[in-house]
Order: sequence, then C-alpha cells, then structure tokens
Amino acid sequence: MADIRIAALYRFARIAEPEAVRAAIEAACRAGGVRGTLLVAGEGVNGTIAGPPAGIDAVLDTIRAMPGLAELEVKFADAKSPPFQRLKVKVKPEIVTIGDPAVDPLKAAGTYVRPEDWNALIADPDVLLIDVRNDYEHRIGSFVGAVDPGTTSFRDFPAWVRERLAGERKRKVAMFCTGGIRCEKASAFMLQEGFAEVHHLKGGILSYLETVPAAESRWNGACFVFDERVAVGHGLVPEPRFAICHGCRRPLTEADRAQPAYEEGVSCPRCVEETTEAQRASARERQRQIRFARARGLSHLGPGGEGAEP
Repeated sequence: MADIRIAALYRFARIAEPEAVRAAIEAACRAGGVRGTLLVAGEGVNGTIAGPPAGIDAVLDTIRAMPGLAELEVKFADAKSPPFQRLKVKVKPEIVTIGDPAVDPLKAAGTYVRPEDWNALIADPDVLLIDVRNDYEHRIGSFVGAVDPGTTSFRDFPAWVRERLAGERKRKVAMFCTGGIRCEKASAFMLQEGFAEVHHLKGGILSYLETVPAAESRWNGACFVFDERVAVGHGLVPEPRFAICHGCRRPLTEADRAQPAYEEGVSCPRCVEETTEAQRASARERQRQIRFARARGLSHLGPGGEGAEP
C-alpha cells in the first residue's frame, strides 16, 4: 500500500449550507491527517487532498454522505511523501471561477465522452478540439491538433469564445481540461452561447492518461497538476523534467531554469516582471531558510501546491 494517497475530486451539486459542509470536511481532514485544498460553494466541491489512504477514504466517505455528493468524481495517485504542507478548506462563490453566475452545469452541460472513445472523436477533422486550460498548462503538453485559447485564467475563456468562435456555432466541439471540472462549466457556457453540439472528456486528461495505453495515445507531452508533482505522464507517473516556480506556481522546463531570469524559489522568466522587489526579497529570505534547514538535515515547510484546478 502507498505511503501517501492523492485524491483530486469535484462534484457539481446544490449545497444549501456551504459553511456547514466546509466545517464537516475540514474536521474529517484533520482527523485523518489529510492536507491539501478544498473549495466549497453553493454549486458543489472541488480540490485535491493527500494523506494516509485510510484518512483519504474517511474524507471521501464524509463528502459522499452529503446530499448531492454521492457521485463524487475522484482521481487517485500515489506518492512517497506528502505533496502538500498545509490544509485549506474554503467557502467560495464558485468552485471553479468562470465569472458568470448564469453558467450552471446542473441545468445543462455538454455530452461526456469516455477516455476509451476520445481518440475516435478527435480524429474527425471536422471536430473543433479546444484545450480549456491556461496557456502555461498547454505549453508543456496537449492533444495533437488542439486549439490553445491562450488564456491566463479560466475567467478569460468566455471572452475568447465570443471573440474568436462566433462563426463556429454549428461545428461539433470537443473540449478537455485536467480533471474535467473546467470543461463542465465551459460546456455549459458554450451551450448557453448557442453552440449546438458540445462534447467533453469525462474525467479529463488524468483519466485519459490513466486509461489509454501510451502506444494508442494522441496526447503529446506532460499534464500539469496542482501539487508538488508538477506534471504527470501516462499512467500518472510524475515527469521529472519539470519543476514549479514558487513565485507564480507555473511549470518550468529545464530551458526555463537555465535562463538568467530564473531564481530558485523566487521567480521565473514568466513572472519576474510581475513581482515587486519587496516580494522577491521576501521570497529570497524564505529560500535562504529552506537551504539552511536542508543543510542541517531539518525539514522546512516550503511552499505547498494549490491543490485545486482553477
């Protein structure tokens, strides 16, 4: 049995009392030694947690016992050490932020496509294949032929659709994201905008990489995940080629880390102009403390992963 089990989960559901749900989930996490980030809203739950297998099972049992959450979508992975250093369970307006309260996947969402059937769908040259994730995620891996909207936030997706796809409403659309949650909202939005046929990958890229053999795969590269594994490949095996920038939480290639603008634990070429000197100075001090602790053989609570698909 693995030392640490990772569970990426979500479920859209009507939650009448988000604060009560938050408190119950947090109590179960603390009792089971589970860490990570979970978001609760009136529309459901979302997040990634990690801990002892028994603790993870107890938390999932707690969530599934709540009204509307029995069919929780969960992806598992194993790790030798904890990928998160802290626990955060928060109430938010949305569990994945598209910024439009009218978008409701519980009223209407796209058609699920199983990982086993995905290759056949996207092999059709008439299908518009869209990567719903952010540009930094697309940059390290995607499906062959996928359109990259070039967004830096999921909030930007509606504007991109309205500006770039206004004339494509009659085309068959296939969408994908990391674990499936962004696609549920994005598909609901596109149906609301008048797109006639919208499909999305059930369970997201993670389910595809877990299910489809590498020899049959149409995936190219690595999939960014929201914890200290940084990125995974087929079989959900961590990809050691990538690191995380603790300044902006974006994935870094070996080439990124070779650039002069990269400073470990502080900034990378993509965020060095986005941070102030005071922020970089604070990050340098934290990094100094981490190196000092390592040199003395001590542990240090470094930056933890976000744990929730944005």
